[in-house]
Order: sequence, then C-alpha cells, then structure tokens
Amino acid sequence: MEKIKVLVVDDQAELAEEIAQILKTDEGLEVVGTAADGFDALEKTALKHPDVVLLDIRMPNMNGVVATQRIKADYPQVKVLILTTFDDSDYILNAINNGASGYLLKDIGGDALIDAVKNAHAGDTILPAKIARRIADAAKHVAADREIRLMRAFNLSEREIEIALMMYEGFTNRQISAALKLSEGTTRNYVSAIYIKTKCENRAQAIAAIKDALH
Repeated sequence: MEKIKVLVVDDQAELAEEIAQILKTDEGLEVVGTAADGFDALEKTALKHPDVVLLDIRMPNMNGVVATQRIKADYPQVKVLILTTFDDSDYILNAINNGASGYLLKDIGGDALIDAVKNAHAGDTILPAKIARRIADAAKHVAADREIRLMRAFNLSEREIEIALMMYEGFTNRQISAALKLSEGTTRNYVSAIYIKTKCENRAQAIAAIKDALH
C-alpha cells in the first residue's frame, strides 16, 4: 500500500520537526519535508508532490490562508490541513473558503494527528468541536444583519437563511454539515429548498440570487 506523503509547514522549526517525528511513527505516512513559510511550502509542494500539507495559519512572508489558496489553485488534488490555535478564529472562514480540508488545533494528541491526516487524505472535513462551534457562531454573526433581506426576498426559514449565507460564503455541503452538525442528507434537503424558494436550478444561480438580495 502506498504511503500518504505529508509536508509539514510551520515557521517554528522545532514545532515542525516535532510534528514530523510524530507522523513518522505511523507506517502509513511518509514525511517528505518541512517548510518555514508559504513561499517555501509552494516550492516544496512542487518538488515533493505531497498528498497532504499540514500548514500553520500564522506565518511570515505568506500566511496560511494565502498559501492554501495558492496550493489549491496549482494542485487541487492536494489536501491542506490548517494548524491553528483557538485564537486564530479570524482566519477560519477565509482558509475554508480557499479550499482547506479542515483545522487541527496545535495541542492535538499524536494519535489524533495521525488519524486526522489519514481522514483528510480520504476526503473528510476535519473540524474539532471547538472550531466547528466557532464557525457556526461566525456564520450566525454574519447572518444577523442580512437575514431580514433574505427573509423578505425569498421567505426563507431561519435555518435556510443560515445555510444560504454559508453557501454565499463558499461553504460546501460537507462543510455546512460539519459546522452545523447536520447529516449531509439533511443539508442537501435544505439546499434544495433554497433552490426552490430562490427560483434557481443550481448552486451558482442560487448564490447569485442571494448576492443580489444582499446588495
């Protein structure tokens, strides 16, 4: 079985090496290198062809949000997992909108770190409970001054407004499900209801209609 290739990116060299050593204890993972900032991460992604990039969100020269956007634009198959502290919530929505597969808190245990890398590689969205709550709270905060416009325009329910705004912010159905603790089937049903009420046939049309209502 082919090993999952991982690139570890953190401007704190000792922490990057510590994470690399933890990952190396699992036979299914291969650490292909470490990088110190976003530019370094882009260069090493091009050279080493990792499957998963573990990326610190706060770095000099190019932060994790911009690096995520650049990596996903050039290498859409690569999974990006953001390393963060709970205080980095300002960056959360931006990085997910730019294609991150999820978040890991830096105090994560070794076994959980290894599992998260494997699960991200398999296509899962990785959101610790505290981060998921923060994303849901952020979505509700964004909704507060816009929900009246959507209610008047499309007669959406409170939950439909919440999901419509998350769609507008770039969340996928899977990410909405994780943040709001809904099954993906339930999320799909809400999205279908939003299509009907906005008189749209697909996601792009619905997002355009939501944007028109909000501006």
